[in-house]
Amino acid sequence: MNWNLEKAHWPHAWASRFLRVSPHQWHVQVMGPDKGQAPTLLLLHGAGASLHSFADLMDRLAPRFRLVAVDLPGHGFTTKGSSMRSSLDAVAEDLTKLLVKQDLLPDAIIGHSAGAAVGLELTTRLPTPPRGLVALNGAFAEFDGVAGWLFPMLAKMLALNPFTALVFANTTTPRSVRQLIEATGSELTEAQLGLYFRLVRDRAHVSGALAMMSRWDLRPLNRKMPNIDTPALLLTGARDKAVAPQVSIDAARKLPNATTRTLPALGHLMHEERPDLIAAEIEGFLAGLDLHPARSQTSRSA
Repeated sequence: MNWNLEKAHWPHAWASRFLRVSPHQWHVQVMGPDKGQAPTLLLLHGAGASLHSFADLMDRLAPRFRLVAVDLPGHGFTTKGSSMRSSLDAVAEDLTKLLVKQDLLPDAIIGHSAGAAVGLELTTRLPTPPRGLVALNGAFAEFDGVAGWLFPMLAKMLALNPFTALVFANTTTPRSVRQLIEATGSELTEAQLGLYFRLVRDRAHVSGALAMMSRWDLRPLNRKMPNIDTPALLLTGARDKAVAPQVSIDAARKLPNATTRTLPALGHLMHEERPDLIAAEIEGFLAGLDLHPARSQTSRSA
């Protein structure tokens, strides 16, 4: 996406930074108190979205937390250096390099959908493990049966075709975007839908989303789950049509220190539908982890 063309329309453009950490040029937004004055939360969006999806949630969390939101490789305004760096392992590895080099290590992680899987993988990689993870409709499950090999194969075929992203971007309409969002079980405002329209009209963004889908493999992460003891809250929306709440329930059974909570009348994009409610859930969970800035600084220097 072209930042010069889009920044006037993008939420919190004033908080944006562009950071070159190999192999990508990252788009990051940092909001809230200065480092050391509040716990740092890392926000990771899902496949096909961008950090814009956290805009209203960030407004509610910023008074009490230092927020670091990142566009994943190939998404939004992060320019991917290689399409081969779109797998879960590669994304987590490259994010770790970014967070370490830029001194952005988080005290806790908030991840939506595929971003929750990235966040969970990060808990096993970061030099200072985060104290907690909140998953919003976390996409932790593999497709079953034939879909397990057919869907990734189709995504890979589409990703390898240079015309796919162009055709998709050029044929997308506001109506088709609305239908796509409604198919997730969520209801968004016209302004929110407009941002998604800008995303899916961009060839590079569509290409980045397809690249991630084609290389996504959650089997290794699922095998590691019994050994990931980071405290985790897995929030689900009862109306989610994209990732069934049962996915989080099943993941919580594997994770030794996880709890689940299902929120009624909300869909896959529940943090955009009810940012006030999601912020309250996040703050309530993090309050139990005793995330004080002084403790955070101590853990970084230890």
